[in-house]
Amino acid sequence: ADVIKDRNQNIGGKVVLVTGAGGSIGSELCRQVMKCAPARLLLVDMNEFALYQIHQELSAAKTLLPLEQQPKLIALLASVQDERRMDDIISAWQPHTLYHAAAYKHVPLVEHNPAEGLRNNVWGTLTCARVAARHAVQSFVLVSTDKAVRPTNIMGASKRLAELVIQAYADAAETATPMEMLEGAPTCFCVVRFGNVLGSSGSVVPLFRQQIEQGGPITLTHAEVTRYFMTISEASELVIQAGAMASGGDVFVLDMGEPVRIYDLAQRMVELAGLRVRDAHTPHGQIEIQVIGLRPGEKLFEELLIGDDPHLTELARVMKAREHFLPWSELEAELAELDAALKASDLRAVRLLLQRLTGYTPEGAVVDWVENARSTKPPSVVATGW
Repeated sequence: ADVIKDRNQNIGGKVVLVTGAGGSIGSELCRQVMKCAPARLLLVDMNEFALYQIHQELSAAKTLLPLEQQPKLIALLASVQDERRMDDIISAWQPHTLYHAAAYKHVPLVEHNPAEGLRNNVWGTLTCARVAARHAVQSFVLVSTDKAVRPTNIMGASKRLAELVIQAYADAAETATPMEMLEGAPTCFCVVRFGNVLGSSGSVVPLFRQQIEQGGPITLTHAEVTRYFMTISEASELVIQAGAMASGGDVFVLDMGEPVRIYDLAQRMVELAGLRVRDAHTPHGQIEIQVIGLRPGEKLFEELLIGDDPHLTELARVMKAREHFLPWSELEAELAELDAALKASDLRAVRLLLQRLTGYTPEGAVVDWVENARSTKPPSVVATGW
């Protein structure tokens, strides 16, 4: 009861902003937030259709609430990388709580478009954090991922770097470092890290369901791949509750239970559909499972902790991790170097920087589409930009 009360104090009657409001996690966060009766709920997304959908859904759901509990819903088209736009939004409504869920999350897509992934996930987080601190937003919660732990892909490295940004800002606020970002009262920054959510866009469950409906085959990258899973509603509720417990600089890790072997999940989904897997033992089964090989940057096993000493919290399913970070004075210089490498399209330098900063361990060659297209053209064609 105390935890729920604290959560409501963080939201109830307050102005709440959710970035990535049209995404899988962002939209469920909005649904959960609305149950806590905020005064206003600001929905921020750069995807027009996704923003329209969640605004329409919440507008309909709002009418079922008592009049005094119906928040004002404000849909705002914006990129989290656009500092002027985010500044305009935050200065206009002065939100109390900001949930930063906007990110590019699909591992293969980010692997093939690394610069855009880094820009959105790292500099988008930095922009939002800077503006939130400037306008004294009281609570800032970064939604992160288990792929940030010892990352083997660009998406995971970008999210670990986003975590480092938030940890550095929290440390600066705590030590009252004289920085531009501390013009207002210190913002309470925290990170909430969890694994895969069932049914989110691009996850295996809706993909497998579609493949089963089409008669198969189910495509699996490796027979031994395991993943942590949680429902979207569970994850979003715990994000809100963990954020309410934050004291500044916390990295919360959600207890995801035991990892699930994806091959077993696929078999179970076939059985639940009233069908059988076709293999050497069951040649007359209806659905084949094909192993197609790991995608670029994909891990066999995911982890939730970098360190080995998590602390329990008052919430049974939320732990607090002790994770290394760099003070802002050091991280700022590293980000400037990374920015220069991105502007020069020097992806090898980008890789080395990510290795140094996040423990990123790439397992193959650069697979950026643009870089690879350039490298296959004659020098004269590359020089003219054709």
